[in-house]
Amino acid sequence: MLVHAFDVLGDLVRRRILELLAEGEQTSGAVAAVIRQEFAISQPVVSQHLRVLRESGFTTVRGEGTRRLYAVDAAPLREVDIWLERFRGFWDQRLDALGTELARGRRSRRLQSGTRGGGGTRQCAAGTGNEESSDD
Repeated sequence: MLVHAFDVLGDLVRRRILELLAEGEQTSGAVAAVIRQEFAISQPVVSQHLRVLRESGFTTVRGEGTRRLYAVDAAPLREVDIWLERFRGFWDQRLDALGTELARGRRSRRLQSGTRGGGGTRQCAAGTGNEESSDD
């Protein structure tokens, strides 16, 4: 199922349909209207994408009168998430490093603003008027 999941998710139109459905259950007509406008594809092509998503388990569909309501089924997405878990360390380390650099930049800006105009500075205990920056 996993390779199949990536085959399904590899299509831009199907990913966009899932994004729309992630906002909540929607009628096939509402989904088709957005997809037809964004991708300039016909109603039958949109229906084909909805069918692929339904048959692969990414969506559920229920009838309500004459309407078909689609919703995301998270089970295949959980399988993809489990598979991706072994690779998270690659980007988590980079995100941690980015967080460190952002904090360093904020600290540097605070220290710079403290030397221009007195914000973030304090007087020496001796009362000499000399200012020293606070280290965070």
